[in-house]
Amino acid sequence: MSKLFTLPKQGIEGLKQNWQSDLQAGFFVFLIALPLSLGIAIGSGFPPSAGIITAVVGGLLVSRLNGSYIVINGPAGGLIVVMLAAVESLSDGDMLSGYRYTLAAVMITGVLQVIMGRYKLGSLSAFFPAPVVHGMLAAMGISIMARQVHVMLGAFPEPGSLFHSIAQVPNSLLNSTPEIATIGLISFGILLLWPLLKQSKIGKLPAPLVVLLFGMAMAQFFGIEHDHYHFWQADLHEHLISPPFLVEIPTDLSEYFFLPDFSKIMTFEFWVATITICMVASLESLLSATAAEKVDPYRRPTDLDRDLSAVGVGNTLSGLLGGLPMIAEFVRSSANVEGGAKTGWANFFHGLILLLFIALFPHFIHNIPHASLAALLVFVGYRRATPQVFRDVLAIGKDQLFLFVVTILAVLATNLLVGVFFGVFVKLVLHLSRGVWLNNLFKIHFTITEQGEHVTVKIIGSALFSNFLPLKKAVDNIAPGKKITFDFSNGYLIDHSILIYINEFSANYQRHGGSCQKVGHALETYSDHDLAVRLMTEDDRKQ
Repeated sequence: MSKLFTLPKQGIEGLKQNWQSDLQAGFFVFLIALPLSLGIAIGSGFPPSAGIITAVVGGLLVSRLNGSYIVINGPAGGLIVVMLAAVESLSDGDMLSGYRYTLAAVMITGVLQVIMGRYKLGSLSAFFPAPVVHGMLAAMGISIMARQVHVMLGAFPEPGSLFHSIAQVPNSLLNSTPEIATIGLISFGILLLWPLLKQSKIGKLPAPLVVLLFGMAMAQFFGIEHDHYHFWQADLHEHLISPPFLVEIPTDLSEYFFLPDFSKIMTFEFWVATITICMVASLESLLSATAAEKVDPYRRPTDLDRDLSAVGVGNTLSGLLGGLPMIAEFVRSSANVEGGAKTGWANFFHGLILLLFIALFPHFIHNIPHASLAALLVFVGYRRATPQVFRDVLAIGKDQLFLFVVTILAVLATNLLVGVFFGVFVKLVLHLSRGVWLNNLFKIHFTITEQGEHVTVKIIGSALFSNFLPLKKAVDNIAPGKKITFDFSNGYLIDHSILIYINEFSANYQRHGGSCQKVGHALETYSDHDLAVRLMTEDDRKQ
């Protein structure tokens, strides 16, 4: 058997076998995780130390409990919007109190995730249709950009709604603090252009680390650690440059920790925040863990239920200590693979190195400008809502783009919870308008017949995001090494989400020695894309 398919050992034996490669990968991830953890915490309305706590707990604890192999657990940019909204809604005008109330919500989120994993609800992420999930992610990206671009420019817009914050961007551009804007805009440019240097030696360095070092150098050059008026308009006494433009973090580790406050547990706002955090964090974590399987060179499957429970344990402890909620984070997981990770010990090492760094070099962090971290977050938001994302959705079909845009607008106009469920509602209405029977919305009809090595999965009627979990469970239990045929000839409508699942299942099944094919392609499609929604033809409907 080739080296590629000789699976690394796990546990202590895996540590003995792979400690060098996992330590190297852990250090590589640490270089990325440090600036991102700080930036995500600040953007979420939490102290900078909260991001460090989350990454350390995710590395040291969750890495020993989870059901994945190369996943990195830590704070996520996608949760910035959720956490900031929770802090603001619970604050009563005092952000510190809002932070402590939110910590209680994070702890309860963790308990709920443990229960969800215990009762094997990891597959529930499949219930949310792909365009709605992508719309949610894009809306969060737009929200992050709208809030953080002002910090990146060193501007101080009037407080207000999200749309007000977007409207204030031109004013912030005109009234930015020149030194701070220089740091922020160049940092963002580095992040945009860094992939072009991927083939060079300097391009091997993590872009977030480069942005961090650049920002610190510029902060020293501009003398931000001292109060003064900026270089270009010093005589006008405008735009004071001062230490608040730099990250403030305690030098004593004991000052990192804050206790949660459960005194709002009986309020409606508290449970809205808790449910929103739980839903978004669980969904993002499950999607990221699933995606991470595809970059694992050994193609090891993730136990999603175990992974969800492990993240839940981590979130319970993180909330208790004063940290953010964590997820299985895809970008850092990809970097983990690039760094040579073999086992979950790489995640452990990344957490350990973070802890040692903070304990030994706390003064280092105070030299980091907020503008550099804000640039990182603006870039995170931009990647979720680039024009290419819209083009990719459109390629699947105009119906998918419609749902995508509707979800974005609903999330931006209301909140994540309402926006996502509105997108799901619109998707169901769209299916009804296409002729799907009401009793077929949540109940699927299919047969699985087996003759020797041949297995036929015949879909009867409509297979939708809202009803396909029984189909998924049955197909997942088919023995390996068979020849599977997915028969759509009796299908009325095959949803995009089901086609995604079948394609991913087929690819994985074939890697393990089986074969899969789809028949019944007389169905009409809404575009030329292989994953476009398929609907029974008019002629077949008349028969």
